[in-house]
Amino acid sequence: MTDLREMGERAVAAKAQLQTLHAGERTRGLMAAADALLQNAETILKENNTDMENAVRNGMNPGLQDRLRLTAERICDMAEGLRQVAGLPDPVGEVMQEMTRPNGLQIRKVRVPLGVVGMIYEARPNVTADAFGLCFKTGNAVILKGGSDALHSNAAIVKVLRGALEKEGISPDALQLIADTDRQVTVAFMKLKEYVDVLIPRGSKRLIQSVVENSTIPVIETGTGNCHIYVDAAADVDMAVKIICNAKTQRVGVCNACESLLVHGDIRERLLPKLAEALAPKSVELRGDRRVKEVLPDCTDATQEDYGREYLDYILSIKTVDSTEEAVAHIGRYGTRHSECIVTEDEKAAEKFLNGTDAACVYWNASTRFTDGFEFGFGAEIGISTQKLHARGPMGPRELTTYKYIICGDGQIRG
Repeated sequence: MTDLREMGERAVAAKAQLQTLHAGERTRGLMAAADALLQNAETILKENNTDMENAVRNGMNPGLQDRLRLTAERICDMAEGLRQVAGLPDPVGEVMQEMTRPNGLQIRKVRVPLGVVGMIYEARPNVTADAFGLCFKTGNAVILKGGSDALHSNAAIVKVLRGALEKEGISPDALQLIADTDRQVTVAFMKLKEYVDVLIPRGSKRLIQSVVENSTIPVIETGTGNCHIYVDAAADVDMAVKIICNAKTQRVGVCNACESLLVHGDIRERLLPKLAEALAPKSVELRGDRRVKEVLPDCTDATQEDYGREYLDYILSIKTVDSTEEAVAHIGRYGTRHSECIVTEDEKAAEKFLNGTDAACVYWNASTRFTDGFEFGFGAEIGISTQKLHARGPMGPRELTTYKYIICGDGQIRG
């Protein structure tokens, strides 16, 4: 059984070294890691192929298979993500606030690393590189616990990244992977509070709930993505079809894909036939309410359960609404506070939606697929936070820091 305490001790020791590195040294480490991914792409792809064969054999959902699959292009994207992270401003050491008190004390609020970050995630091997890059950039050691479905891929990526660090004279224990698939090991990891400063779950609703309920380590909760697009009465129909098709089908197995469509009753007859025609080549199953079925009689009946589901599949639920307020209320009931969108040419309706919708990311006339650290200019993300404390939305380098106060005096005592 994995010795988690030993891993924790090694991570704490690596953290101490990381926090003495200057920004240039961390940049060189990230660039070396990016080069190593490309140089070892063939080995990584071979191990990923083993995971893919197991996934097919085990009947994994096609959307989840897409999450698991690596290609030469995706490995290039992983490397480019590390390079982008390397090129971002270094948040560590940033002076957030300065003040001098009447007694002469000089107080500075300074941004510092979180320390040791733990991460539990499912079948997305690209997350392995993203998590490493963002943690290393910000002086944090990281312990990863990936899903068993991606075991071979994750092990190969971690081996390559650790090798790159070692060549740069940096402790490879800045990155560690728990390869044990025993569920009890995962539960024990959630209680490693003595060594791990923060725990980030990334994956299914079931995984996230398990971590939130069982962890004794502070958790940054990332959410599932039951993302909505609301097509207002004043929408450009062609634009709406384009946005919906992209948000639903560009990649179905990701948390920022559109799962539910809200259509204003006044535009349904103009929108729905065009949308059905555009989605047909992808064989998207449409599940709609009575008013949707009046326009699309072959549509499957939608249930209340459909409106609350993250499908991660070629399925789209559709509900008719008669106002922006009704759309916002529906999202408030069924949404996961991830990413929501309105398509409209009516600025007042857009403002009402943007201000009234409670989500980490709210869009006007753009696909929800942009909720991504890479697209936001962070190079990568360690997750999409749907909570409200500490971090919200795509979490980049700044979200992996905290702060401390540095107080300088010349002998002051408190009377």
